[in-house]
Amino acid sequence: MLRGRKVRLRAPEREDLPLFVRWLNDTEVTRYLTLYWPLSMAEEEQWFENLLKRENDRVFVIETEEGKPIGNMGLHNIDWKNRKAVLGIFIGEKDYWGKGYGTDAIKTLLRFAFEELNLNRVELRVFEFNTRAIRCYEKCGFVTEGRLRQSLFRNGRYHDELVMAVLREEWKV
Repeated sequence: MLRGRKVRLRAPEREDLPLFVRWLNDTEVTRYLTLYWPLSMAEEEQWFENLLKRENDRVFVIETEEGKPIGNMGLHNIDWKNRKAVLGIFIGEKDYWGKGYGTDAIKTLLRFAFEELNLNRVELRVFEFNTRAIRCYEKCGFVTEGRLRQSLFRNGRYHDELVMAVLREEWKV
């Protein structure tokens, strides 16, 4: 288990899957994700089984200090040769939005990525309209490296996607 100031990060368990399905079928949550189809429990169970087999993806449940699951995050496409990974995160419990839990979770995972896994770069993509997430990522040391123009079609119009990354040498504890 990884511990931050406000959160703990732990491995997902099969018992977490109904919670994930609830979060991922909430349109307020998925507005900021690439997921746009309704998600079934069978699909989530298949995702979980596949996750157990993947060596280059690590997913964590984000919990409060009291042990309440509020979201999940992961390091994906871990490239051990080039020492980099892609970060993904969402807070599914909307009562915890905007209260610093995501920031603490990211800082906790970055500390693990840079100090324990010896990664050099962590990158992510974020939709331009997700201003709360962009501010959070900047607080955690991420820098905008590029813009993928009109890469997302959502609610009848196209949106840009930002590419952001933080390097170990830039990272602030």
